[in-house]
Amino acid sequence: MEDNNILAVVLAGGKSKRFGEDKNHIKLGDKTLLEHVLSKIGNKFEEILIVSSHSLKIQKIKNVTVIPDCLDNLGPLAGVLSSMKWVKENKKSYQWIATFPSDTPFFETSIIEEYKKKIKLNESLLYFVKSNNKRHNIFGLWSINLLKTLENDLIKNKFRKVEEWANKIGLKTIDVVIKKFDPFFNINTKEDFEEAKKILKEN
Repeated sequence: MEDNNILAVVLAGGKSKRFGEDKNHIKLGDKTLLEHVLSKIGNKFEEILIVSSHSLKIQKIKNVTVIPDCLDNLGPLAGVLSSMKWVKENKKSYQWIATFPSDTPFFETSIIEEYKKKIKLNESLLYFVKSNNKRHNIFGLWSINLLKTLENDLIKNKFRKVEEWANKIGLKTIDVVIKKFDPFFNINTKEDFEEAKKILKEN
């Protein structure tokens, strides 16, 4: 991964309002939702950054750093900005960040290879994953060059929704063909969690 300068970023700062409790620590099978994500990307990247202003109960892992949001209560865009600022402040050489939501345990890691291909093509500063015509705005590949624009739009122009900001900036999608179930399915409610338990059992 070093040749492409990608930092993995897990966005784990959601309030879990619809779920009713912190989703990050809910166990699905033998792992928490956050652990599912970390176990998938752990050996795919040189470093992983978790952005969360909550207290996370995770064991210390060698290449994993946890940081808070740089701006409170401004949603996933603030998490993205926080990770970009961390790269700059720590004088890291990463040119891209790959974002993963902490509540999506089934995604296929083959998407990371697609990210590497897109970087080499250099067609856009922003890519999102799309499956069955549904765009997944947290599964993204973001150029560090977007930092100043993102910071300005968050603070001065009051952008909050990832989708709206991305549409304003312009992006390309990475289209994924679904075979059985959508691997980018995310868990927002207790009903979603029950569905996830069925998916885990059947696969």
